[in-house]
Amino acid sequence: MNPDLIILADTVHTMDGRSPGNPAPQAVAVQGGVIAALGSRSDAENWPAAEVIDFGAAVLTPGLVDCHIHPVLGLELTRGCDLSGANDLAEVRALLRAEAAATAHGDWVRGWGLDPNVFGSAAAHRELIDDVVAGRPCLVRLFDGHSALASSRALEIAEVTGPRKFDQASEVVCDPSGRPTGLLLEAAAVELVAQVMPAESFAERKARLAELFTQFARSGLTGAHVMDCGEGSLELYRALEDDLDGGLPLRLRISPWCMPGTGEEDWHRLAEQIGLGGKRWEVAGIKLFVDGTVDNGTAWLFEPDVHGESVAPFWPRPEEYAQAVRFFAGRGIPTATHAIGDAGVAAVLDAFQSLPPGGPAAVHRIEHLETVPDDLIKRFSRAGLAASMQPTHCTHYSRADQTDNWSTRLGTERANNAWRCADLRAAGTTLGLGSDWPIAPFEPLPILADAQLRRRAGRQGEQPIVPGQALTALQALEGYTSHAARAAGEWAVSGSVTVGKRADFTVFDVDPLSVAPDDLAAAQALATFVDGRVQHLAVGSAR
Repeated sequence: MNPDLIILADTVHTMDGRSPGNPAPQAVAVQGGVIAALGSRSDAENWPAAEVIDFGAAVLTPGLVDCHIHPVLGLELTRGCDLSGANDLAEVRALLRAEAAATAHGDWVRGWGLDPNVFGSAAAHRELIDDVVAGRPCLVRLFDGHSALASSRALEIAEVTGPRKFDQASEVVCDPSGRPTGLLLEAAAVELVAQVMPAESFAERKARLAELFTQFARSGLTGAHVMDCGEGSLELYRALEDDLDGGLPLRLRISPWCMPGTGEEDWHRLAEQIGLGGKRWEVAGIKLFVDGTVDNGTAWLFEPDVHGESVAPFWPRPEEYAQAVRFFAGRGIPTATHAIGDAGVAAVLDAFQSLPPGGPAAVHRIEHLETVPDDLIKRFSRAGLAASMQPTHCTHYSRADQTDNWSTRLGTERANNAWRCADLRAAGTTLGLGSDWPIAPFEPLPILADAQLRRRAGRQGEQPIVPGQALTALQALEGYTSHAARAAGEWAVSGSVTVGKRADFTVFDVDPLSVAPDDLAAAQALATFVDGRVQHLAVGSAR
């Protein structure tokens, strides 16, 4: 063996389920982009390697993978003023006023990350932003990514003057007189305004995407399950890969959307994209939706929320969703379905449990699962589906006292069924974790911490939200490593530090399995490797 690289670290968490009696390795040999050998530091002295990187007392794990993220879509959703830190409507208005002042005359004013809790008991309305943007066109994206608030001038430019009908459960919210309030629910309604906004150039988008990927690598990520593939996405990945020596700085597993209003002809076109890709990116699945979000009343619940909303499926004819599932599953194409409400999760379970036995092997997933009763947890364990959840959706946007918009809409019983990570793991479910960036921050270390704390890391004064659903440190790390690989059907090639698997690693300055979660959130990813090649290396972290 003549490895290309040897990596040394005092602690290596292989995540391969090795028995406690086996000594943990401290040396990893890489050859041809895969793990060639594991051993002790003394073993490594007998491996003639082209390069040795010694991280001393640091901790090496399989590379962290975010199981739900939107890089290219996020470029559009994060244009303009970041409103995610605003605590009330006055702050939002002040930030938008400053953004308008800094925006060239004639350009659109943009904002994103708006938390609906800032409206309190008031309804979101264009009149709340018209004056601070001085009558200019403005579109503010709410944090859930499924809704937006448009100014009066924006609606005028888009010629949105009243309600519209869509193939999916979208809505131009109107007042009793039929005039749009400015609130746009779900993608089709938001797109009415978004499509008339000036677009960034390809070069601008590519530059922003390159910087975003650099930030991903610095945060500790070596891979991501990309849950969208909008217009120009594949061209951006290709162009960026061509510019970078050795490929993208992380692996991308991409799932284009399959939406209501489509049929088999459209589904065939989507299926034909499977396998398209480059060195480190590939179209590998299909993303579907059965509902929207609790916060804007578009989730699918068995019983209405407190406002009488969240009772309609995203596919107006749910049987067509089930037909789409049969089409893709029957061809061995993995799917991931957005399902937040209890009725939505049940509909996905129904669709997959109705499939004929013995079909092609593929891993199918449900994304988000924000409120799920006991009987669905039991069904989930029998259905063979993987779960993909985002701990910071819970910790950032709901509160232990249930005074937040999400909890208030659902009521106590359903809010107490919030993000049942621990119960899903106890039922034997594969549970991948992620951020859903730009809906929440992408940095994985705070997410690993929040999964254990059930509150925001670094805020010891906050009460945990349904604390019985906290994950252990091991379970949280598995959500970004071994379970992330299983949720992608890639356990044979990734997810653990095992000979023959991909040489994708993350190196920490603390031990994620023993450090206090609040300290983990403040820790640093010292390095990332993909295919055994350095993608990020903190200054002074190795010798």
